[in-house]
Amino acid sequence: MLVRDAMSTVVLTIGPAHTLRQAAALMSARRVGAAVVHDPDAGGIGILTERDILNSVGLGQDPDTERAHAHTTTDVVFAAPTWTLEEAAHAMTHGGFRHLVVLERGEPAGIVSVRDIIRCWVPARQQVPA
Repeated sequence: MLVRDAMSTVVLTIGPAHTLRQAAALMSARRVGAAVVHDPDAGGIGILTERDILNSVGLGQDPDTERAHAHTTTDVVFAAPTWTLEEAAHAMTHGGFRHLVVLERGEPAGIVSVRDIIRCWVPARQQVPA
């Protein structure tokens, strides 16, 4: 099975000036655990995850004043839609993260998470007759 079969095509993109509260609200509303941070001035794509927000709040930082750019991972490992799920899982395990931005033609096409991979690897529960 390939990354394209498991990835979510709902890609939340935010700017580097979004506050962490704004990012969290958008992530919550879309029920996603990560946002792609597009910074046209820096010329790159980063990722902000729920863990980044949690770490900031845990340090006592104010989510209303902390900006996404200060918490964005910029050395992102990107996946291709043609990667196998094994390749994606290996990259996540090796890098110690739970989300991969999937690029197609240089643009974000989706995000694949550990949860997406597990969902594909574990058969759906079958209803047991009562």
